[in-house]
Amino acid sequence: MRVFASLSVARPLLLAGAWALAMPAMAAPARVASLNLCTDELVLALAAPDQIASVTHLAQDPAETPLWREARRYRRNDGSLLSVAALRPDLVVTMGGGARDRLRIAERLGIPTIDLPFAASLDDTKAGIRRLAAALGRVAAGDALIRQISALQASTPPAQAEAIWLGGGGRTVSAVGLEAQWMALAGLRQRPLRGDRVGLETLLARPPQILLRSDYRQGQYSAAQRWLTHPAAARVRGARTIATDGRRWTCMGPPLIGEIHRLRREIAR
Repeated sequence: MRVFASLSVARPLLLAGAWALAMPAMAAPARVASLNLCTDELVLALAAPDQIASVTHLAQDPAETPLWREARRYRRNDGSLLSVAALRPDLVVTMGGGARDRLRIAERLGIPTIDLPFAASLDDTKAGIRRLAAALGRVAAGDALIRQISALQASTPPAQAEAIWLGGGGRTVSAVGLEAQWMALAGLRQRPLRGDRVGLETLLARPPQILLRSDYRQGQYSAAQRWLTHPAAARVRGARTIATDGRRWTCMGPPLIGEIHRLRREIAR
């Protein structure tokens, strides 16, 4: 799930990037607002509690993130710049852009903005953590998170069991994407599948060693969830099924660190 659309306006991005580079030499921001679920999770992981002015309504939804309790300590916004302007933030954080005018409006209001790109690799994930931590004046907190990811990389199990990450409607993940890189840290090798989908026939005829089954919105009534209740998907003969917290795979950031440790323990049983 990608929250809010990408922004490609060159001038505002250059301004935001130049501001972010200057941040370490400036006072740490005192009122930080996040406009994206993925930056909500990063801000909650990195910022000091009294720095956080607002997070999105998605961060306060138990169905979307395991950090919802922490997020409910703060004001909520709807993901728009206008919804936080009255709070007078001295830093707005988003990811992948959003409405075409967002950074232009921020510039006119004199609100510094940092727009992080979507991560495509673990190195990108660490780079985003490092950049935001510097902007927040929380370099030590960023370094601590990066060390945790690096420790997982250094201790990656050498034996990689063939796996299929399975979500509603047969949705799966790329064998070379960020999801697969996190899976590898748990000792799982995502099977390449055309179109990042898996059919019931494949699960019956060529089951993987491990079926990593997302529980994202499992109680929701939808066609995608009904697909998962089909006997061929609910219990795959020849494959070991391990449930995973699907909320942690939405943004594939810090909340996955603990999930990888848990998956390692499950796989070792």
